[in-house]
Amino acid sequence: MRFTAKNIPCNSCGASMVYSPKEAKLVCDFCYSTVDIPLGRAVISEDYHNAIHSHPMLDEENYSGEVIQKEVTCKKCNASFNLHQKSFADICPYCQTPVMIDCIQDITPHGLLPFLITQKEAQKKFKIWVGSRWFAPNAFKEYLNESKKLIGYYFPYWSYDTRTITRYEGERGDRYYVTVSKVVMVNGKEERRDVQESRVDWSYRSGMVEVSFDDVTIGASNTIERSRLDEIEPWSCEGIQPFNLNYISGFKAEEYDVEIKDGFSLAKDKMKPIIESRIRRDIGGDEQRIDNMQIQYNNITYKNLLFPVWIASFKWNKKEYEYAVNGRTGKVVGDRPYSYIKIAFAIISALAIAGAIYYYNGLQS
Repeated sequence: MRFTAKNIPCNSCGASMVYSPKEAKLVCDFCYSTVDIPLGRAVISEDYHNAIHSHPMLDEENYSGEVIQKEVTCKKCNASFNLHQKSFADICPYCQTPVMIDCIQDITPHGLLPFLITQKEAQKKFKIWVGSRWFAPNAFKEYLNESKKLIGYYFPYWSYDTRTITRYEGERGDRYYVTVSKVVMVNGKEERRDVQESRVDWSYRSGMVEVSFDDVTIGASNTIERSRLDEIEPWSCEGIQPFNLNYISGFKAEEYDVEIKDGFSLAKDKMKPIIESRIRRDIGGDEQRIDNMQIQYNNITYKNLLFPVWIASFKWNKKEYEYAVNGRTGKVVGDRPYSYIKIAFAIISALAIAGAIYYYNGLQS
C-alpha cells in the first residue's frame, strides 16, 4: 500500500517544522521560526459497545491478521521506504525529514499527551538512572556517551471509563484473645505460664459495592514489552489535547496493536484489586475473605490516545535490554544487566574487609 508523505513546511523558508517540547510550539529545524499550536477542546469519550458494533473488524472473530506493507515516498529527497505495519509517523532514513501518513485502523486517535520532557532532559535522567546501577557493566554506563540517542515515540493507549456494581459473598473475621497455659522458655528453663493467644471468629457476609473508574489506561503497542508500558505509569489525562499532527512532527508514532476488547480485558485486571479492596472495607472486621464476586460493568466508554515515551535499547551478552522514559514525568524504567566480574570483586572485597576486622579484633583481645 502506497502512502503520500505529510510534513509541516515552514512558512519562512520551506524547511520541515517539528514539535519542540521545550517551546511547546512548532520549530523550524533550519531558520528556527516558531508557530504556536492552539489548545483544542476537551477530548470526549465514546461508547464502548457502539464501537464494537460499528466496527466489525474490532471483533477478534473477524480479524484477518493481514500484514499491510506501507510504502512511503519522502517529499524532500524523493526516496521510498517502508514503515512498520503500525507506524504512521517516522523520520526519513535518508534525509532525516519528518514523515507522517494517514491512520488506517478502524479507530483513529482521539487525542494525545504532548511531550513535556525534551530529549536532552530525558538523556540526563537516563544517565543518572544508569549511574545508580552499581553492578552494571561499564559498557552499559558508557552507552549514552557513544552518541546513542533516546528515540521519541508516541505509543497508543486505550483509556476506559466505567461504573462497576459488584455483588459479593465472603466472611468477616473478628479477632479476639484467649488465655491458655503453655510451657515457655524463661532464662533457658522451661516454665508453664498463662499466655494470650489470638483467635478469629468468622461470620458470613454478603453485599454490593459500587466503584467508578475514570481513565484506566492500557498500553496498546507491542513494540516494547507490556511491563515497560505498565511500569512507566501513571499518566495524567488532564492535559489531553485533540489529535493533531503538529504534536507528532519529528517523532515516531504508532496506531494500536492491541484491540479494544483485549484492552478492556486488561483494564478489568487493573480494576479488580481496587474492587476487592472496596469489598474488604465493606465487610469490615480485622480480616476478610472474599469467596465470590460478580462484577457488572456499566456505561463503558473509551478513548484512543497517544502517550509520549523516550525509549532506548542496549545489547549485553546476546540479550536485549529495553528502557523507557515517561515523556511527561521523566520516570525511567527498565531492567539492568549485571556484571558478574563487578559482583565477584565486591564479594571478595567484602570478605577481605571482614577478614581484616576479625584479625584486628583478634589482636586487640
